Amino acid sequence: MLSWGDFRRARPDLADAGRGLLYQFGVGLAFLATVRKDGGPRVHPMCPLIVDDLLLAFIVPSPKCDDLRRDGRYAMHAFPPERDEDAFYMAGRAEENGDGRLRGMAAEAFFSERHWTEPPPGFDEQRLFEFSVERCLLTRTTGHGDHAPRHITWRCDPAQVGRRPPVM
Repeated sequence: MLSWGDFRRARPDLADAGRGLLYQFGVGLAFLATVRKDGGPRVHPMCPLIVDDLLLAFIVPSPKCDDLRRDGRYAMHAFPPERDEDAFYMAGRAEENGDGRLRGMAAEAFFSERHWTEPPPGFDEQRLFEFSVERCLLTRTTGHGDHAPRHITWRCDPAQVGRRPPVM
């Protein structure tokens, strides 16, 4: 699995498209799927952040947070665009990150995206998670009802890091 920065270096085309879909509304928006204690899926909206070559998110104390602490597997899907059926999905592992410097940088980015000058109530209780990328799927369409969407899949191969992506 790769950090967001390593993923971007391995496949800048996919990372740039993914970032565009995650941030299409001005702030990061995605659905996050986690694994419940009984093995079932749990899906909730969330706000990913790309900061300092890392894919991060503040997660409120919740069953979703507990899921990530217990079993870091996740899947994330960007909110659907209004104009077409383009999509970006990725999966990997998430780990809680207790680095105070990184938390400060992530909080600054989070507040800046929202034009906030101070944290909302309860922000200090939120946990910072870092998401690594193991695989992704990018779907491109010509609009709603496109009968021939173009799908590009990628799976982590650490040997690819630093190499140029294949020409498509």
